[in-house]
Amino acid sequence: MKRILQNAIALAVVVIVLFIIVPLPVALLDMLLVVNISLSMLILVITMTVSDALDFSIFPSLLLITTLFRLGLNVSTTRAILGNNGNAGSVILSFGNMITQGNIVLGIIIFLIIVLVQLIVVTKGAERVSEVAARFTLDAMPGKQMAIDADLSSGLIDEQGAKARRAKIQKEADFYGAMDGATKFVKGDATLSLIITFINLVGGMILGSLNGVENVWDVYSIATIGDGLVSQVPSLMISTATAMVVTRTVSDGSLNDDVVRQFLGQPKAILTSGLVIALLGCIPGTPHAPLLIVGAALAAAGWMMTSRSDKRKVEEAAAEAAAVQMQQEEAAQPSASEYYKDINNVYSLLTVDPIEMEFGYSLIPMVDENSGGKLIGRIVIFRRQYAQDMGFVIPSIRFHDSSALGTNQYVVKIKGEEVARGEILVDYYLALEPSNPAGEIDGIETVEPAYGIPSRWILPENKEMAEIYGYTVIDPLSVMQTHLSEVVRSHAYELLGRSEVIQLVENLKRTAPEVVEEAIPNFLTYANLERILRNLLREGVPIRDLGTILETAVDALGSTKDLDMVTENIRGALSRTITRRFCEHGQLRVVTLDAEVEKRVIASLSKNEQGIYLAMGPDLMQQIVTQLAELMKKFNDLGQTPIVLTSQVIRVYFSRMLAQFYPNLYVLAFNEITSDVQIQSLGNITLARGERKAAAV
Repeated sequence: MKRILQNAIALAVVVIVLFIIVPLPVALLDMLLVVNISLSMLILVITMTVSDALDFSIFPSLLLITTLFRLGLNVSTTRAILGNNGNAGSVILSFGNMITQGNIVLGIIIFLIIVLVQLIVVTKGAERVSEVAARFTLDAMPGKQMAIDADLSSGLIDEQGAKARRAKIQKEADFYGAMDGATKFVKGDATLSLIITFINLVGGMILGSLNGVENVWDVYSIATIGDGLVSQVPSLMISTATAMVVTRTVSDGSLNDDVVRQFLGQPKAILTSGLVIALLGCIPGTPHAPLLIVGAALAAAGWMMTSRSDKRKVEEAAAEAAAVQMQQEEAAQPSASEYYKDINNVYSLLTVDPIEMEFGYSLIPMVDENSGGKLIGRIVIFRRQYAQDMGFVIPSIRFHDSSALGTNQYVVKIKGEEVARGEILVDYYLALEPSNPAGEIDGIETVEPAYGIPSRWILPENKEMAEIYGYTVIDPLSVMQTHLSEVVRSHAYELLGRSEVIQLVENLKRTAPEVVEEAIPNFLTYANLERILRNLLREGVPIRDLGTILETAVDALGSTKDLDMVTENIRGALSRTITRRFCEHGQLRVVTLDAEVEKRVIASLSKNEQGIYLAMGPDLMQQIVTQLAELMKKFNDLGQTPIVLTSQVIRVYFSRMLAQFYPNLYVLAFNEITSDVQIQSLGNITLARGERKAAAV
């Protein structure tokens, strides 16, 4: 029984196909016709109550099944009409008498009007909307995918959220593509109904005359019209449901909620319409009673809604007045000179915030939560995601406006010093230019502040066209939040202080107290641990597995006191973490060093009282930097993080040298990559031919 229920739809489709072949009893035919009408009514109501088209994603398949169901019933009713001398059951007879009411010609005209309304107005419109929606949905997919990647990299969403949004985009494309084809079924169904009606009427007349049926015209015309009406009423409801699904692309709720909210949001329009209709009712010759009744009802409703709106505005004005009074009271407080007479208050000026953001006047609504600003909420999400990814909690960020900045400018400061600035046009969107745009879009040329991508500030009405052309369109708030997030990521190691290290260690004590007791202070001081963690964060290595870091540090300190070497041992222990951090889809694209280059780098290592450092000659350094400049273009074309792969011996020193020229480049060692990763070399740094021969000698 359970298996039968699991395959109920498949069995139903097979039974529907059998309708075309197997004759049905008249009583069963009546029941199935009522089921057809009820099912069509249910589908229509569902399409008006769902808030998202994807909530009814089975609609294209359901459209095919219901169309096939109607066609099967049409064949069965035609067989009954032509084979039973016009007797096709009580449902068809009742509908035929209801529409004709003793006038056959009037019934035929009304039936034809219903068919033409469905075929020319509803079905044709739904077909065109489905076609356009499918095309625009498919064209906008690349831009939406890039926008998801931008939100993921900026911390607005996590990996699970990105997967859900990508799946929704794919479902939308599949749904509207299916709807584009499914509307052809509705159009064909309406066309076929006219043909079947003609067959029933002409064929019935011929067969009725041959069989000696009395009142042939009345019997077969009523049966034909009833059959057509029973078929066309469900078909019209399905066509209307199709149009409902494909036209409600910007709905926020059910159709009823949207209509009520948006109509009630225009009380003055309702009041004006009511007064105009009432005035029309006063003109001689017009139907006074209906116009006056409807006009008075609309005017009364509009007046009541307008009164409520005015009352709400008065309350808002009172709230604003209270806020102004509060500001005046604050202004009446002691002046700055009086406040700073107390020397203890002067010390408050010496506080340096870890992260600080200043912004111009126009950007205040984007930050102020009382004005609907969402930047702080997004920073909270970013802080949580960064803590999960890197194991370090970003400290609180202080926001305040600054009269020294332009109205659209903002500045990011780390420990009181400016490290980045940008400019935002609040009423525009930022369109990131693709490598090969499908078309040119009008806008103000600029550069995306976080990644330096050539971009344009475009008007909101050009947003959809820009996405079709392949641009990645980002709202102003996301631009500023992404820039702030990238700045915080690149300077995270500066934000890690002694107090943060102690807090991380205390957090580890809850789960691994033995590890902490062994390591601190017997082998490691908090100062040395801070330096190690900073080294890791500086090069983008997560410090979330603090237990492994402490254990490896204790083991390494038994053989060396050089914290750089200790850090390298820790990186080797975190190979899975580093691989996950930089590897994409089981593949790692890197730049490698020629064996002769590695030998020259090793030969350039020197040692002094402070430790080992790289004393490389300017010629060799110039060759390496020049070759890397060309290879970096390959990484940019692929949109991937540039990585240089070296031996463990020179990794740390080589990385510090390259950081002066390429701060966004990462240097990894072979022992930091797990064995299951496929390494693909995009290039190899080599010596000049003359220097290679000299090195060989």
